[in-house]
Amino acid sequence: MNIINTILDEQRLEGQEMEQKSNSSDKDASMSGSNMTEAKPDSQSDYAKIREERAISEATASADATFFPSPSSMSSNSVLSLMSQVDGPSLLNYSTTPSIYTARSVPVALRGKLDIPIHVTSGGSVVEYTVECQDHDIGFGITAEREEGIIIVTEKKRFEAHKESITGKFLVGGVPCMLMFRFDNEYSWFTEKLVTYKITVTPPQLKNVVNGRRQRAKISLDAVKDDLEAAEDRMTRAMESKISLVKEIKLMEKELHERKTSLIVVGKEEGVLIDRVKLRKEQESLLKSRLKNGWEDERPQDEEKETEDPAETVESEEVGVTSEPVKVDETENIDTSLQPVESTPRDMPQDAPVENSKDVNDEEENRFEV
Repeated sequence: MNIINTILDEQRLEGQEMEQKSNSSDKDASMSGSNMTEAKPDSQSDYAKIREERAISEATASADATFFPSPSSMSSNSVLSLMSQVDGPSLLNYSTTPSIYTARSVPVALRGKLDIPIHVTSGGSVVEYTVECQDHDIGFGITAEREEGIIIVTEKKRFEAHKESITGKFLVGGVPCMLMFRFDNEYSWFTEKLVTYKITVTPPQLKNVVNGRRQRAKISLDAVKDDLEAAEDRMTRAMESKISLVKEIKLMEKELHERKTSLIVVGKEEGVLIDRVKLRKEQESLLKSRLKNGWEDERPQDEEKETEDPAETVESEEVGVTSEPVKVDETENIDTSLQPVESTPRDMPQDAPVENSKDVNDEEENRFEV
């Protein structure tokens, strides 16, 4: 968006300087007595018009030079998205007739505002406006809404439009563009405002459209080449990354197959070990029971021993004799009633004479014979 008010002001100043030079030349010529005729009254207006057209052409060329394809056109999958921006309006039925938007005494409510949207589709169009307000001042501003964002054309502020009309002219560079003319009366609590406006949108000259196309095409071509180079570089890196990922996936699939095989083997081993652990626990329990309680085939013999000769067991218990066998000396079975009472050498006095052992044995034999 390029504002050309400043360019037009400079053009007016140059026109005034040219007029002053022309007047001074006429005075010099009249003083010298020459027959030079004065300039026609409309020559200055024609010169101003030419200067204005030149200023518009320069501003249009400057706007086209700053053109850059919009992000949506560059990211779109359609070829026509970018081409429509480059081509601009069709030249088959192209017309340079201005579009005029005008209204008189439009009310702006107190504590309210009024928006006038105007859609511009031809890059290089010149917009000229005149605004008046009846009896009171009014808040006024202009913004241009494009895909890249919002641009302030005229900052909103209060104008004494009832005393002097609000006028201006600017060039619309990038399109599509939505111009928003806003009348603001939110600061007024008691007064409704009546505004009159006239907005003229003049399409660019045919030569400006043709030159603009070529300028936009060159810029778009550079942008497309840069994006193509970046896309090819990214595509190469993406393909390399894809190949690497495919290799990694194959290795992972192979490893996964091996892991699955190992899982099956481990599962079988687990089943075998579960049965073995169960078997060993049962065996452990049985072995502990045998060591603690004995074997079942040994219990009947023990019971027989306990039940054998119960009477003898009872008598032996009464006498106080155990069931164990008693060793008996042969001398104990001899009838002691037939034996003489003798005193052992311990009972005999030390002074007693010792009998002949032979005689004693003979006497014992005689007793047994009796």
